[in-house]
Amino acid sequence: MSYVDEVIEQVVKQNPAEPEFHQAVKEVLESLRPVVEANEERYRREALLERIVNPERQLKFRVPWVDDKGQVHVNTGYRVQFNSAIGPYKGGLRLHPSVNLGIIKFLGFEQIFKNSLTGLPIGGGKGGSDFDPKGKSDREVMAFCQSFMTELCKYIGADTDVPAGDIGTGAREIGYMFGQYKRIRGLYEGVLTGKGLTYGGSLVRTEATGYGLLYLTKEMLACNGIDIAGKTVVISGSGNVAIYAAQKAEQMGAKVVTVSDSTGWVYDPDGIDVAALKEIKEVKRARLTEYKNYRPNAEYHDGRGVWSVKCDIALPCATQNELHLEDAKQLVAGGCLAVAEGANMPTTLEATEYLQANKVLFAPGKAANAGGVATSALEMTQNSERLSWTFEEVDAKLQSIMVNIFHNLDDAAKRYGFEGNYVVGANIAGFEKVAEAMLAQGVI
Repeated sequence: MSYVDEVIEQVVKQNPAEPEFHQAVKEVLESLRPVVEANEERYRREALLERIVNPERQLKFRVPWVDDKGQVHVNTGYRVQFNSAIGPYKGGLRLHPSVNLGIIKFLGFEQIFKNSLTGLPIGGGKGGSDFDPKGKSDREVMAFCQSFMTELCKYIGADTDVPAGDIGTGAREIGYMFGQYKRIRGLYEGVLTGKGLTYGGSLVRTEATGYGLLYLTKEMLACNGIDIAGKTVVISGSGNVAIYAAQKAEQMGAKVVTVSDSTGWVYDPDGIDVAALKEIKEVKRARLTEYKNYRPNAEYHDGRGVWSVKCDIALPCATQNELHLEDAKQLVAGGCLAVAEGANMPTTLEATEYLQANKVLFAPGKAANAGGVATSALEMTQNSERLSWTFEEVDAKLQSIMVNIFHNLDDAAKRYGFEGNYVVGANIAGFEKVAEAMLAQGVI
């Protein structure tokens, strides 16, 4: 049995009932076969793969809090500090009922390679809780965030582990967590990113993941002789990533015709009204059923269906495993040219393979959605320097990082004989830097 197969088998055996983590490990290690085979004797002797698939530290803790009626609730908090070979742990905090250890591990493992691809000195980590902020009052959210940070603050710091936002964790939640960290530790430091602009946040951070997705997508298309201007784009999701992906796509001359949420999706043949979408989702925190109040010609549909719309470019920006094999077949039949992942692992392995087999350009999330964490690292730099850069400065750095990510993964794919396979290229380019650092630092 090959070294890669041995480690995959070991991961499945040692981490039962964690299918998302198994999927992430398999996807990465399968891509790394040519690299591992070229260095198998050394990697096996150093147990490099075993070390890279095992987190350096896993934290699990209870989070008690009191609701507005005086009832005590208990949620579970997590932080997986996966790999610090190239810098402090960096990764978001997800607040959603679906959160469990397996999902946090899958996200943390992906984060190792995503962070490496940015070229910035940040390691991989992830955290969160099964708490659902939806439907909670500001005071209830504050009570949860303060309890969560009371425990988490023991294990994080500006040079140790710097969490950020994720699904369910926006500016409000980051603010409450930062305030509690400062209160307990007595330190005013860049321990969280995604902060408000009045207390150490960075311009462009809100837009970063969506903008970065389009910067990389545009570069990928251009390097394959395709102009993004005039193209029809379908987007899933209607959160932060989807909103700003739609905004940047329209700025680039493309037309975005769909968005979705957990209950349904909107098709607007005239192009999604980003201002209306922002008001519905960011101000009212409402459902997409309200979109027709702003654009009567639009269609609202319950359930899934975004991928059935004929398009040139598809951008899954909602959640993991949302684009299935049948969806991929619909996209190919509709003439889709490119898929770029705005969410973490939103495309199933079968769907990814089908898209690649049918010559659809495919940019994996660890590369395509790295703009958020890249700008978080830029926020860390500004905090360390006690400086704030202009919107234009941060945006220019973000664009440069995303363009470089594409060329690095493109070069890695070509070096190992996988030209055009950007999944393999992203995994190899992200892995090489981490592996070299781990080997240099000894058995730790």
